[in-house]
This record gives sequence, structure tokens and C-alpha cells, in this order.
Amino acid sequence: MPVLSGLKVVEFDALGPVPLCAMILADHGAELVRIVRPGTPVVDESVGGTILHRGRPLVTLDLKKAEDREAALDIVAEADAVVEGFRPGVMERLGLGPEACQARNPKLVYGRMTGWGQSGPLAERAGHDINYIALTGALAAIGPAEAPVPPLNVIGDYAGGTMFLAFGILAGLIEAQRTGRGRVVDVAMCDAVPVLLSLVQAFRQTGGWEDARTRNLLDGGAPFYRCYACRDGGFVAVGALEPQFYAALLHGLGLAPAYYPQYPREGWPKIQAAIASRFLTRDRDAWADHFTGIDACVSPVLTIGEATDAPHLKERRVFRQRDGIIEAAPAPRFGDPAALPPPATEVTPEELLARWRS
Repeated sequence: MPVLSGLKVVEFDALGPVPLCAMILADHGAELVRIVRPGTPVVDESVGGTILHRGRPLVTLDLKKAEDREAALDIVAEADAVVEGFRPGVMERLGLGPEACQARNPKLVYGRMTGWGQSGPLAERAGHDINYIALTGALAAIGPAEAPVPPLNVIGDYAGGTMFLAFGILAGLIEAQRTGRGRVVDVAMCDAVPVLLSLVQAFRQTGGWEDARTRNLLDGGAPFYRCYACRDGGFVAVGALEPQFYAALLHGLGLAPAYYPQYPREGWPKIQAAIASRFLTRDRDAWADHFTGIDACVSPVLTIGEATDAPHLKERRVFRQRDGIIEAAPAPRFGDPAALPPPATEVTPEELLARWRS
């Protein structure tokens, strides 16, 4: 059986990290239901629902109506956890905040997902991934020297949001099993992103990091940890941090390590120029083939479309097709291949409760 079989979670429909967290829980066997407002499609393609809404039904409720709020509380009473992503105070004003829900279900773990947190000067302000990583220092460290570059919405929304929410829900459930009492899990991206930056913060306070882009070990400043252009306009990624991999990189490029010592940093511009010149002599895929038998931490930079055909990822079945849609298979793995998720459907509160109470 999937590892989360029997776990029941209520997802109050939201954007960004909340649906991805719900998808991951559903991927591993949890029974989820999305509570959505009237007029919401079963699969909302405008927010990535073709994939992000997989594996769980929805119940349509108008939470401004007393009878629909009561129906929501009836569902919450049968659940193990709730996840929501509204601004502070919204759920309380609806009568569906942690206090009201835990009054009906004392063991309930109530997961709250925001960018700025439930308190603080910015708590009521709007924001997106780019804002949260800007304020916490992550954005300033990413991109070329000329300007920061948004790294999609991976760092704030998904690493700082989804993953901390999933961890908080599961940690709260473990405690609830032990104590019989639920928890309120306050997940804020502005809290979590600094945790993700712990290595950089440590380097910075011991003299190993400058607050300037492309001047450091992991931000493209090091010639052995960056991307290089190839003859056809493609790129390769080089991650030869350790001395043995650095030596293998230079040998693979036909460069003599004795002429290009990895340190001190003053020599990095010379090394970068030499490596860049060599990579420009072949196409990206030719270099990928060349380094296949050389353990030098060199990889082709594939597009999202190309990644689905990468031999290693195909061998591991990292991607799969469902109803003509290519999507990532569930991760992490627990041995047996995960089953295809059921299609998203709409159910009534009565149908859901009959299923959950059976």
C-alpha cells in the first residue's frame, strides 16, 4: 500500500505551493479533497491544474454561506490535516480558522502557507515568489553581475513553501498520534528561504562569500562551477568542485592541470577563458558524449522539453504520460512504482463523507 494510505487531508483551493504540496501527498496515497469556490473548473489549466490537481476530487462550496461553511466543517471533522494558503485572518473571518476547525477535530493538524507569515509588518501585503526571495537575500545572489535573475518560482514557492509545508504537516501528524492534540503549522516563505541559504550564510560569516554575483564558489564565479556556451549555441554545466573532478575536466578538455591550478582565485579569469575557448570548439551534445566516460561532473544543459528524453531519466522513468500529458512521476520512491493517480472529479459533500466514514 502507498505510504500515506488512510491519511485524509482537506485542501482549501489556493495557488503556488499549496496545490503542489497536496499533489505530493496524494501521489503517495493520501486521500485529499479540494474545496473550491463556485465556478472553479475540475481541472484549472490556467494554474497548472492539468498536473497540479491530479489525484484528488473537488467539492464546490460557497464559504460565504453558513450552510456551506458547516459542510466544510463536517469534512474537516473527518480529516487528519488541513492545508490553506490565504492571507492572515481570511479563514478566521470565514469561521474556518484553526480554532474553529480544531474545536470540531482536536487532533487536526492545520497547515497555513503564506509568503510573509501570520505576523509582522508585511503580513497583510501581497507578494509572490520573487518578492520573498528578494527580501531574504536569495535573489541578489542569482544571475549575472549585471542584474539578478528570477530562478522560476522554485526557491520561494516550492522549496521554501511546498517542502516546508509537507514536512510541517507530517511532523504535526506524528505528534498528534503521540499526544492526541493537533498543531497549527505556520509556514512562511520568508522564514524558510533563509534556512535554505544556511550554507551560504555560513560561508559569508567565515570569509568565504562576497555579497556580489559571480564572485563566489557556487554562483558562477568559479570557472569549475558554471555554464559554458558550445559551438551550436547550447550550453554545458560544469560542477567540478573537488580536485579530482577538476583534473578530469581539464584532461577531458585537453588542458594541462599544471598550467591551470584550481586555486588561488586570482587565476580564475585565466582558467575560465581557457575552458570557454575549448567548449566553443564542439556542439553541446558532442561534449556530452565526450564526457560520458569521464567522471568530471559535466552535463548538457537541457530544456524542459528535452529532459523528458534524457536516457538516464528515461531509464528511471522519471516522467510518464497520463491522458496524453507528460508529467513527473511521484518522488521520492518507496520501492514499488507509484500507480497512476485517478482523474480529478467533482463530488458532493455527502458523497465524500460517505467515503471517508466507511
